[in-house]
Amino acid sequence: MPTSVSLPALGESVTEGTVTRWLKQVGDTVAVDEPLLEVSTDKVDTEIPSPVAGTLLEIKAAEDETVEVGAELAVIGDAGESTGGDAAPAQEAPAAEAPAEEAPAEEAPAEPEPAPAEEAPAAPVQEAPAEQAPAAEAPAQQSSSGSSGGTSVTLPALGESVTEGTVTRWLKQVGDDVAVDEPLLEVSTDKVDTEIPSPVAGKLLEIKVAEDETVEVGAELAVVGSGDAAPAQEAPKQEPPAEAKQEAPAQEAPAAEAPAAAPAPQAAPAAQAPAAAPAPQQAPPAQAPAAQAPAVQAPAAQAPAAAPAPQAAPAPQAAPAPQQAAAPAASSNGSSSEGPNYVTPLVRKLAAENNVDLGSVQGTGVGGRIRKQDVIAAAEAAKAAPAPAAAPAAAAPAAKAAISPLRGTTEKMSRIRKAIASHMVNSLKVSAQLTTVVEVDVTEIAKLRNAKKDEFFAREGVKLSFLPFFALAAVDALKQYPKLNASINEEAGEVTYHAAEHLGIAVDAEKGLMVPVVHNAGDLNIAGLAKKIADLADRTRNNKVLPDEMAGGTFTITNTGSRGALFDTPILNQPQVGMLGTGAVVKRPVVITHSELGETIAIRQMVYLALTYDHRLVDGADAARYLTAVKARLEEAQFDV
Repeated sequence: MPTSVSLPALGESVTEGTVTRWLKQVGDTVAVDEPLLEVSTDKVDTEIPSPVAGTLLEIKAAEDETVEVGAELAVIGDAGESTGGDAAPAQEAPAAEAPAEEAPAEEAPAEPEPAPAEEAPAAPVQEAPAEQAPAAEAPAQQSSSGSSGGTSVTLPALGESVTEGTVTRWLKQVGDDVAVDEPLLEVSTDKVDTEIPSPVAGKLLEIKVAEDETVEVGAELAVVGSGDAAPAQEAPKQEPPAEAKQEAPAQEAPAAEAPAAAPAPQAAPAAQAPAAAPAPQQAPPAQAPAAQAPAVQAPAAQAPAAAPAPQAAPAPQAAPAPQQAAAPAASSNGSSSEGPNYVTPLVRKLAAENNVDLGSVQGTGVGGRIRKQDVIAAAEAAKAAPAPAAAPAAAAPAAKAAISPLRGTTEKMSRIRKAIASHMVNSLKVSAQLTTVVEVDVTEIAKLRNAKKDEFFAREGVKLSFLPFFALAAVDALKQYPKLNASINEEAGEVTYHAAEHLGIAVDAEKGLMVPVVHNAGDLNIAGLAKKIADLADRTRNNKVLPDEMAGGTFTITNTGSRGALFDTPILNQPQVGMLGTGAVVKRPVVITHSELGETIAIRQMVYLALTYDHRLVDGADAARYLTAVKARLEEAQFDV
């Protein structure tokens, strides 16, 4: 019995989602929990898995379509079952239209006569009015609006608060062949930079929005043909003699039989890219290309119609033109340097910065998609190979080679970078922020970590870093000093001291700074915090984090020490009133008091902790008391690992 796949609830504040890409097509076999499609909300991009094993029978929600939570997305059942849905017929429409064009082509030369029709409109109509009219209409619709097997590509809803987007770059140009899900253009919003894929295979017939132009959600971006021109071109090649006989009377109107036949083949090589396969089979009748030309691009045939005689001489170019057209057609179907799979702008940028050829990278994502980790692994492998040979000579040249391609350039700020900038500036406007710093001796924690890290990794499956220790000490101190775990409602004149510690963890993602939240962190131990932090950080960087995991934080930790910084002065994540910055753990000589030796100098592992707080609620003494409690918790190193 067929099973319906619906859009699940992705969070309390999420009411709808946009289908960004189908990973499976109608007729494909799917396994349980195998991803079917990708859905984008205002906070996260995620994959929707199949609830059962079977065959994808029907697609209910097209790409770029926004649907509410609970809406039906697809139907899965046994192979051969038919549900009579909407999406499957939509995909079959181009195939259904092709035979309709072939039928009149077999009886009368419906395809080759639009060109003479421009010169003498009465001639084609008098010969076969019933059959030629539909044949002439189909190409016109396809080239102007894409209604014959074509699709209008619109700017999808990329989030509840996103109302517009800016076209940053067109990846395809008018006339290019595109495959299903092949990226057409890049669009930037205030939350995300993303690619808009083609919903159908065919040709890019028209570009509606120029680069750097900003349009509202739902605006038409482009028109893509259905790609059904190739089947329509097969009909004329089956009966070339009939076409030759019927073209003569059609071209008697301009009173130039031989010259009129010559320009028709000329129009075909200029306008007919997909004719590579049929054209060589039609070598005997020279008029076969002419029959194919109007089927794809009737407007192109109108231009040379005014001067048919001068074009008779270059007629032999009909053979080379299809051969040249074959190369771009193959490239656009997946053999380009970008690889056959969907590649995000971030992955492409990372590959360019590391001089990685995407065509040589084996993707590990769904359907072989190339992910960020694949590019990083390829870059590391490339560096590792020449390292032994280059080691004797050039440590310095190796450092000079790592020059960013952004050096000396100017670019527009991405929408997400603008959003981060606005949020940070607004935070400084809203609250009075100060930063207090303490120095902590974490030598005992370092010893504990070194003794337990191998056992911990084998048991928990994640590495044991210093961050879980800092997080647990920070959370424990919040229970003693709730002023740092509060929020202010200035309009109501109220302060709320939160009953739970929801710990935000600042994550350095490629698209910008993100802060997923460990909810109820006060209930977790070292192992629980380590696993939760590692899981959230990984899913945030790979766009797998859920919307609810990005909201509700009451206090934040930012681990700037992971990049070697001693300390910084964090900016508060509104409406929170406290944020703890953890610096790098470094060894240095420190004066300590020994039980036997008294005051002495020893090599210790030290770290700076910087607390930024909102002075509207938290005073300097409150901040110092909180930091002292964190310091004492860390230096006593009494943790159950």
